Amino acid sequence: MYDHLGSPATSLGEVNVEDFRAEGVGDTDDTKAFKKAWKENCSSDTAVLVVPKDKTYNVKPITFSGPCKSDSVTLKILGKIEASDNPADYASDLSRWILFRNIQNFQVEGDQGTIDGKGEIWWENSCKINKAKPCTKAPTAVSFVQCDNLILHGLRVYNAQEMHVSIEKSANVEAFNIIVTSPETSPNTEGIHVTSSENVHIIEPVIKTGDDCISIVDGSKNVKATGVTCGPSHGISVGILEGGKPKAPVSNVLVDHATLTGTNFGVKIKTWQGGSGNVDNIVFEHVKMKGVSNPIIIDQNYCDQETACKDQDSSVQIRNVIYKDITGTSATKKNTIFNCSKTFPCRGIMLKSINLS
Repeated sequence: MYDHLGSPATSLGEVNVEDFRAEGVGDTDDTKAFKKAWKENCSSDTAVLVVPKDKTYNVKPITFSGPCKSDSVTLKILGKIEASDNPADYASDLSRWILFRNIQNFQVEGDQGTIDGKGEIWWENSCKINKAKPCTKAPTAVSFVQCDNLILHGLRVYNAQEMHVSIEKSANVEAFNIIVTSPETSPNTEGIHVTSSENVHIIEPVIKTGDDCISIVDGSKNVKATGVTCGPSHGISVGILEGGKPKAPVSNVLVDHATLTGTNFGVKIKTWQGGSGNVDNIVFEHVKMKGVSNPIIIDQNYCDQETACKDQDSSVQIRNVIYKDITGTSATKKNTIFNCSKTFPCRGIMLKSINLS
């Protein structure tokens, strides 16, 4: 087997999932083989794990844990990793499908392969699609938790059960050329979700999905998203999404050079009423809208639950927000909506060079 450069697909020192009897025929369970391959890879000095091309590997919920022996760890996804579409396989934990946890100096190369969450069964059983169904969680397709010095290159994630890619409690992350695709009607399928993380740079993603292209929430700081192609979707959002106990602030967020096409919302800040904490130093600049509904929004009374949210006095403080060079076309009469709290009103909001028709 040879890769696209003509060299052996598994070089000396690399670990191949097929060495551990992964079949890659699409209808057999390869989870155990992936677990064994990861154990070997994580305990080796070279720590390069390869998922071969031209194969489809069926994998149930799985956790790849560190720390690993090597100073750096690489995963090369050349083939297709496909989720089990049997909800019973997720009975022990509905929240995740593929979890990478506590892996430092980790690099994932995915530009030749794909990760398919096979989310259809989850979407059709969502209360947002079928009101007769109870509102329940569905798995996040790919999660990176406590992975410092993380590089994601060319990751392609399709049809997630719920969120596609989640970056959590991680620092120093670079995510290049991530491609996310799921139907516009798929519920809660956020593209890239960043929470409790810092020094994150998302570079030139292409995202088409049924929820936010990018969401940057609770406890995240120093996050940049540049060269974003977004839509259809619910736009790009920043905020604190849970009420109740105090939440860590969201600060120093930059969205620079983005194109949004046919999205339900544009660039938005949303915070759950009754929440606490603050959203501070947020910049949206050089953003082009093409037929976008509600291009610019701040909503301090966000509510996403079955029953109406009660009016509450407490709220997240939103301050120091810049909208600069936002141009293009709006699909709604109102280009700008600021639904700010009466008790904790928005402060320091600046709009410059806004040209929306």
